[in-house]
Amino acid sequence: MRIRNWLRKIALWQAVMVIAILAWGFSEGLRAIALPAAQQRLQPTLTGEAFIAGRTAAAINHIMAHNLPIDPWARAAGGLFRWGLFRSGGPQVRVGCDGWLFLNEELRPWPDAEAAMGERVAALARIRDRLAARNIALLVAVVPDKARVHGDRLCGAPLSAQAAARHDRFLAALEARNLSPLPLLAPLQALTARQDAYWRTDTHWNQDGAATAAQAIAARAAGLTLDRPGGFTTTRDVILTPGPGDLLRLMGLDILPDGLRPPIDRQYLAHTREPEASGGLLDDDAGAPQVALIGSSYSVNANFHGALQEALGTRVTNLARAGGGFSGAASDYFSGATFRESPPRLVIWEIPERVIGQPVTPEERAFLER
Repeated sequence: MRIRNWLRKIALWQAVMVIAILAWGFSEGLRAIALPAAQQRLQPTLTGEAFIAGRTAAAINHIMAHNLPIDPWARAAGGLFRWGLFRSGGPQVRVGCDGWLFLNEELRPWPDAEAAMGERVAALARIRDRLAARNIALLVAVVPDKARVHGDRLCGAPLSAQAAARHDRFLAALEARNLSPLPLLAPLQALTARQDAYWRTDTHWNQDGAATAAQAIAARAAGLTLDRPGGFTTTRDVILTPGPGDLLRLMGLDILPDGLRPPIDRQYLAHTREPEASGGLLDDDAGAPQVALIGSSYSVNANFHGALQEALGTRVTNLARAGGGFSGAASDYFSGATFRESPPRLVIWEIPERVIGQPVTPEERAFLER
């Protein structure tokens, strides 16, 4: 009798636990669906036609996979397990030494990389010629990989043969088309003799690296005819704040404290102010900026845009796009109203080394073949 009662209690507790878990899961699902991003995806599918076609179910499945409130903590648990037991960064992050992290994209080879590079270089040459026909100069600035600039911090995580040769091959291909690229590797490596040029826990350059790159670009553009009123000033906050840490996010460790992960970088955040006219605003007749900046997340991080304006002494329209790869920002800019209605005198195209050999998507090929 006692054993039977004990088994009944166990069964009852199991039933209670199952019901509690189901109720918690249902609650998490409702919270996920209520999020603005989830509603944006779900609302267009709330029709009879979409329901029958399965689009409503597909939208809910996507929300459950990507928007559950518990998801960051589940990722953190997995990331902490990998890091705590194996000092592993997961599939996207390579762990170096002394708390340095690197993006695996920079180290690995890509299929048909030479062909992809050739397509992109040929498109750059065509765009350069079209811009020149309109008296617009093009300056191509090549951003070297963090793993190249700080290769000494890889500590046993070697570049693939393709990755090792990629930077020089890209520059040679650009030179062969008379594109006169601006390699930023030398000034960034010179900076590393004194201090870091890139973040330890982020894939991008830090504020000092961004300022160094901006000064190198401005030196190359010194002979171009631009109105340079100057007056830009850069200041830094007096309080240290956390840096961006995108590699920690890829590891799933971004929401954890430093004691449970590689410590995040700290920075005195930089701010660049534009000159003010007598009325406190820029003159209305100053016109649109003469310089357009297109590129990747390097151009929207670490106050690169502000440092570039200060180094050039003139306003710059920043049209770079995080996650845009080689041509995302360029495609948007050259087909948009800003370029059509207010063409610049100079286009600065910032290109990360790591994207040049990656496979060309159908969307990108449509742009490259215009």
